[in-house]
Amino acid sequence: MDQNMRQQHMFRREYFGKSLAVLCGMFLIVLTIAIGAFLLAKGMLTFTQFHHSIGEFLFSSAWKPSDTEMGGGQVGAAIYIWGSILTCTLALFISVPFSLATAVFMTQIAPKLGERIIRPAVEIFVGIPSVVYGWVGLVVLVPLLQRIFDLPHGQSVLAAGIVLSVMIYPTITSVSADAIRSVNNKYVEGAYGLGSTRWRMIYKVLLPAALPGILTAIVLGLARAFGEALAVSMVIGKMRAFPDSLLAPTNSLTAAIASDMGGAMDGGEFNAALWSMALLLFIISLLFILVIHLIAARKERIA
Repeated sequence: MDQNMRQQHMFRREYFGKSLAVLCGMFLIVLTIAIGAFLLAKGMLTFTQFHHSIGEFLFSSAWKPSDTEMGGGQVGAAIYIWGSILTCTLALFISVPFSLATAVFMTQIAPKLGERIIRPAVEIFVGIPSVVYGWVGLVVLVPLLQRIFDLPHGQSVLAAGIVLSVMIYPTITSVSADAIRSVNNKYVEGAYGLGSTRWRMIYKVLLPAALPGILTAIVLGLARAFGEALAVSMVIGKMRAFPDSLLAPTNSLTAAIASDMGGAMDGGEFNAALWSMALLLFIISLLFILVIHLIAARKERIA
């Protein structure tokens, strides 16, 4: 009798745990779909209610939306899109070499030091709020760039790229280190057995074998860079103009949404244009997720 009761109790607990996990998973799916549907409904008003074209929104630099329900303004977001692309690309160029070097050092050169000191130090960066990155960039980095390059102001694409590179550094480093650790040790032993030096083994064997995971890390870092708003808005200058150099100020999608959404009239053309920017960021995030899944699928096929 006691045995049957225990089995029933275990069955109920297992059933409850399984049901709870399914419900949580379904809730996340429904929440994602709901967010996407909401952004689609709000973001499409620019094209359905105010009759602007997608080409104008993506490729025109004329940005002067009307803050009324009548519309009639211009909603060219090319400056913001180009600003986001430029700052995020610069952040990757700065961050990826440092991240890969740190990941290799943590896993191959000094693994004990890496696990005890470097990895916890890298993970601390993840928990720092973005406003702290932005504030440090504003009070330290911006004046420094202003003095070094003799600029009227230090807020620029370069400042935004440096701040973003620091913010995505821990993400790329941690995921890249995990990818390097997952490489079959037989590859390393085989390289040493053929007479390779450590650096040649890392360059010719280890990094190519871990490439799918490293690419996933880069895409994750790029996704975070695209979605960052507060820190970027504090150092990018928020000037509505195409930058003619890395030292020139500009604006980005997230910075524009963060600074203008609160003052835009609900239901107006300006508000709808900002929601269209948010929808564009959502679509970009979905594309990043798709790229990650494609990389993972390719890795499984290779394995």
